[in-house]
This record gives sequence, C-alpha cells and structure tokens, in this order.
Amino acid sequence: MTIISGIIMLGILVFVHELGHYCVARLAGVKILKFSLGFGPKIISKTWGETEYLVCAIPLGGYVQMLGEGGGELGEDAELLPAERERSFADKSVMRRLAIVAAGPMMNLILPFLILPVTYMVGTQIPAYIDQPACVGYVTPGSEAAQAGFLAGDCLQSLNDDQVLTWSDANKELVNFAGEALRFGVVRQGKPMAVVIPAENGSLEGLQSIGILPLQPAVIGSLMPGMPAAAAGLHRGDLILQIAGQKIFSWYDLKRIIQQTEGKEVLLLIERGGQELRMPLQPKLHDSGAWLIGIGPEQQTVNKKFGPLAAIREGAGRTIELIDLTLVFVQKLFTGHVSAKNIGGPITVVQIAGQAAQTDMSAVLSVLAFISIQLGILNLLPIPILDGGHIFFYVFELVFRKPISVRAREILQQIGLALLIMLMILAFYNDLARIFWSS
Repeated sequence: MTIISGIIMLGILVFVHELGHYCVARLAGVKILKFSLGFGPKIISKTWGETEYLVCAIPLGGYVQMLGEGGGELGEDAELLPAERERSFADKSVMRRLAIVAAGPMMNLILPFLILPVTYMVGTQIPAYIDQPACVGYVTPGSEAAQAGFLAGDCLQSLNDDQVLTWSDANKELVNFAGEALRFGVVRQGKPMAVVIPAENGSLEGLQSIGILPLQPAVIGSLMPGMPAAAAGLHRGDLILQIAGQKIFSWYDLKRIIQQTEGKEVLLLIERGGQELRMPLQPKLHDSGAWLIGIGPEQQTVNKKFGPLAAIREGAGRTIELIDLTLVFVQKLFTGHVSAKNIGGPITVVQIAGQAAQTDMSAVLSVLAFISIQLGILNLLPIPILDGGHIFFYVFELVFRKPISVRAREILQQIGLALLIMLMILAFYNDLARIFWSS
C-alpha cells in the first residue's frame, strides 16, 4: 500500500510537470503528439483530437512529445508540409521554445505556493519543541555533540554568529553551514560560552543527527499489548518518576535503568492524574538481548492552523524557505561540503511519499510540496538531456544569435546522458544501502 501510494503521489508531480510543457506548447501553437505518464510499454492509451494520452509501465517520469522535437520520423529534421511546419516545435522562436521547456520545472516550483497554504488552513501537526528555544534535553553518548562537550541544559543562542532562537532556526542554520566547523554560542547555567564541532560533521538532518535532543519527559504515549508495562496496568499519559528507587529525569534515562534491572522485578513510581502510584513490573528479554517493558514516548505536538490570508503568507514563506534550502544543499553538494551519500533516488521518494500518504492530508500536501521543489530544481540543472540542458542551449542561441552546432549538441547530450545514468546508479545505490545496510 505504501508503494502504491508513493507511486500515485510521484505520478501527480510528474503530471504537473508535463502539464506545464503541454499547456505552454499548446499556447505557442505546437502540435502535441503524445502526453505520457511513465516510460516503457504502454498500459493504456486514448487519443483525443491529435494527441495520444498514455499511461506506461515504468512510473518514474513522463514526457510530452511535440511535433518537430528531438529525433525520429516527426523530429526536428522531419520533412513536413507547410501547414504542419508552422506547428513544429523546431520552427518556433527561441523565446517560445525556452518558455515551453522551462514551463515543466516552473510548474513544480509553483505547485508548493498553491498547496502549502492549504495545509496551513487545514492545520498541520508539528512537534511542540520545534518552535521553542533550542535548549538541550539530552546529549547522545559518543555523539559529535558529546565529544564537543555539550551538556543537558545548555541553551543555544547562535551558530557561527547567526542568531538561533528556536530548534527550527538551528536546524536551518545547520544546512547553511554543512561542511564547515560549527561554533555554537550557548548559555550554560547562566553563563555564555562557545562549543565547537569540527567541520567533518553530518548535520544535514538537524540537531538530533549530531546528538542533541530536546527535553522529552518520561510520559507514556503508547503501550505494546502483551508486554510487561501493559500487563502491570500502566496507562497512556502516566509519568514515570522512579524505577527501582532511581529518579527518572527524562525519557532518555529509561533505557539505561531498565537494562540495569537485568530482568528482575522492580517497583515503578508513576504520576497519574495528580496522584502517585507504585506498580511492580518485570522487564522482558527481547531477541536482541535488550530488556524491554513495551512502552513508547508521548510525542507532544501543536496544530498550526491559520486563516486564508495568513495561510497564504505562511505557505509562500515556507515554499521560499524550502527552495532556498534545496539550492544551498545543491551548492554544498557540488562544492564537496555535503557527502554524495545524501542523494536519494526514486525508491526514497516513493518511500517518503508513501509514508506520508498513510498519515493525513496535511502531511501528504507537505511532502508533495517538498518533492515537487526537488524535481523542479533537479530539472533546471544545466545538464544536457534535462530541461535545464535545453534551456542552456536556447540561452546560448539567444546570446550568440545562432544555435549550438548539431555535433556539439549531440556530444553534450551524450555526456549529459552518461552523467544522468551515473547519478541514477548512485541514487539507487544510496536507496538500497539505506534499506539493507543502514543501522
């Protein structure tokens, strides 16, 4: 179900992209031969007017085939009657060809401006801590943050001299400074100080990726049936205060203390509805060798919901922010400040989209917007064979008042195809590595 949902969401984005090419080409008077979702053997097709509409077997892209475009019998070198010559893509002005090619990725960049405001009008759930001051609740032992000297209770004030007010601010700044040394300004017990993490960090996924976690009270959010906690009578919402006489300050204390019990029956002190209760409980040994009691944390969230005008403003702001972060990521990638391991392929896209489809409309639209921006910017890269490569050819033609030679274009397109194939191989490899070898 996740895969099917992911493919459907990817298909929506491909449709939007190709619709951009299609609409502008029609407006420019170009004859559209085919509009296809997917590549390879066709599954279904229907011809309306002069255009054949197809759904094909490989759902990882699509295309709009125009008269006088590319090679083949009806490509740019085809012998056409005068009436059809007027409707050939190749015979349109450079500006019109440029507009037709640019319309696909631009539609992907415009789409988030339309759908993100909807998520803010419907209401979107976000973690409660994300807009709160970036104060450290826990430092993962052995992490980069631990090695740099971060302590629970530190409150972040700045990163490389940029002010950091919230967790959200800090996570955005980490992307901007990926590949650089991170100099955090923090306040510890009321005193300002600096903590530095060296340049070889892996901070693209936010503060948690370098071992800095928010405060997480030991409040039970879920119980696994048949496990010791459920059998002992613990409830969702119970706050665990002590285990075997040891005080629990946060959720992160639980794992360590439960392992120390070595499966012996212990007494839990909990708070429920303002009253303190004591409950005996015996951890259960898992196949992994860990002692478990079968509980999950309560994820505190807030619902961000706005009126129409505020939602449009928030949606536009979020879209610009995502475009900016994506451009920074691409720039960091090409300058070697970000590892190529961060490149994801179609499998990752389908996974992310499919997981979002299992939640709610707000999450679906947010993920659609995020992936749409990635597709738009990827297609604008000046790599021959991508839309950005064609745009490069037409800009060259505009500047030098003559098209790039056929021979040079063929060579560049072969290079672009080779680059694209290598990129896809790397992306598939990264996807498979995350699935099968990620810890």
